[in-house]
Amino acid sequence: MTTGCLTVLIALIAVLGIVVSWLWYRHWHDGNVNSERRGQALAAILEQAHARAGDTDRALETSGITDVDGLTGVIWQHSKAPVITHDVSHREFTATAASSAHYDAKAILPGGGSGQVTRCFVFTFTQHPGQGWTSRVSERDDDVCRPGAEIGGLVRLAQTRISSMYAQDLTRAGVQKALNPTGRRSFEVKSVVRQRDTTTVSVVVSSSGAAVDQCYRFTRPAPGDGQGPATAVPASSC
Repeated sequence: MTTGCLTVLIALIAVLGIVVSWLWYRHWHDGNVNSERRGQALAAILEQAHARAGDTDRALETSGITDVDGLTGVIWQHSKAPVITHDVSHREFTATAASSAHYDAKAILPGGGSGQVTRCFVFTFTQHPGQGWTSRVSERDDDVCRPGAEIGGLVRLAQTRISSMYAQDLTRAGVQKALNPTGRRSFEVKSVVRQRDTTTVSVVVSSSGAAVDQCYRFTRPAPGDGQGPATAVPASSC
């Protein structure tokens, strides 16, 4: 091997070593940065969960509401939990909801990426006679929140379909057909009640395999024979 070839080979090895070292350093550095940002996002989720529980406590205390459906609505308004159950014997409500946070992830390629952390929380609100409301927040496995996430998506779908229906079609059979065109057991319309200014549709929304059921009441203004936006609030029963 000539001196010139040996020099070129040594130079190529040196350049390759520099590139490998740089790539290793970037991998190590970016990993540390992403781990720190992931931890910050997780801390923010935990802080928000406890803040939501505190806000819900105060809302329950000041609402003056005593009926179960009304209290369920207060809890939903502040927790946004798609599934809320009530234990009569313990005077206790349980709300299950997942929370997510995004963070900017560093990457070797320009532009980086987006990371996400998700945690499942169970909020428990207990009414103590003469002592007011207290709350607990516990973190659970993702499987606990999966049925609720599915129900939340189904509720949004139902809102869209009920909003697009004409007033004359807002009957129990009409809504059932609109929500369940394929006959799947995701929605079971229990009642349609027409009042002067609104129409209220009570629907049991079920996750896959009917693992979890939640009653929802969809309320829509009655603008003549036209369409109108529907709101959705969970209820203790249909």
